[in-house]
Amino acid sequence: MTAPAGVAPHDVIRLTGDAVEMLDQTRLPSEEVVLRCTAWPEVVDAIRRLAIRGAPAIGVAGAMGVALAAAHAPHDDGDAFAAEVARAAAALRAARPTAVNLMWAVDAQSALVAAHPGRPEATAAALADAARRIHDDEVARCRAIGAHALALLGRGARIMTHCNAGALATGGYGTALGVVRAAHAADPTVRVVVPETRPLLQGSRLTAWELGREGIAHTLITDSMAAAMMAGGAVSHVVVGADRIAANGDVANKIGTYGLAVLAREHGIPMIVAAPSTTVDPATPTGAGIPIEERSGDEVRGLTLDGRPAADPGTMAANPAFDVTPARLVAAIVTEHGVHRPPYERSLPRPEGAPA
Repeated sequence: MTAPAGVAPHDVIRLTGDAVEMLDQTRLPSEEVVLRCTAWPEVVDAIRRLAIRGAPAIGVAGAMGVALAAAHAPHDDGDAFAAEVARAAAALRAARPTAVNLMWAVDAQSALVAAHPGRPEATAAALADAARRIHDDEVARCRAIGAHALALLGRGARIMTHCNAGALATGGYGTALGVVRAAHAADPTVRVVVPETRPLLQGSRLTAWELGREGIAHTLITDSMAAAMMAGGAVSHVVVGADRIAANGDVANKIGTYGLAVLAREHGIPMIVAAPSTTVDPATPTGAGIPIEERSGDEVRGLTLDGRPAADPGTMAANPAFDVTPARLVAAIVTEHGVHRPPYERSLPRPEGAPA
């Protein structure tokens, strides 16, 4: 399930006849292991423990998880079928609270079930087709984002990213790294600065791995080096993804994004957010309404390089997985529809299926 270069959509996740298969991102970069989920609770577990992660990618996983539940639910009892699929949808929807793509994709699948009452076999087939279409559409959206963002980057761009917003996070191309891929194709002199992204090191483990496979020049730094790199002229643009964008343009993304936005403003560097329209949440007016996932303190206490605890096990540790960057710090938001500028309340697109 690997490609000789780059990360293709089926490398990341795919729906087979009886399983959801995905590249287990917890095992990267040292191992490329395919995780095979043969029941929907296994997909829930994979999302929760970050075997699959990134807002668009977990949306795809959620849609495929609903399809998997439908494939294995009783097809000879319409009520039992609907109940089992609803149970799966509720659990998948709640697997992680911040990324709106997950809720959007699962809700779209649930609407499809409601539209086909009493037809389990046909509904199961329709859900599988819809899940694969959601995957294809997310990849297409990311490619469009990359093309639109080229207008914001000059030759020789020095792009700082954060976390991983590449093929792994989106199902096959990337939002922030999709911008990088498009820029590199147009200008091979592009360079990328990759903060490690504590505490789970998605930058060093995943983004650097993806860039290496693409042959794109990059430099890995610790998170604490970001300000010095900006001050030293090593960064011309900050480009990040998003897990949820409020109606006013406030952006929830991996913890540390807000700090980079403040630093970028101080150094006169544009902060660009790359995200599909499925990440826009018009029902949430501002970032204050975005739920922030709090993960286990064990991820922060962690281990040192020699395998010893990085902190005393009894040390209290905070571990919010995301922060919210105010819209005033965001120079542009790029979706598949184009480049959006403030005021974002008027310029941002509504995701397909969002309430008017």
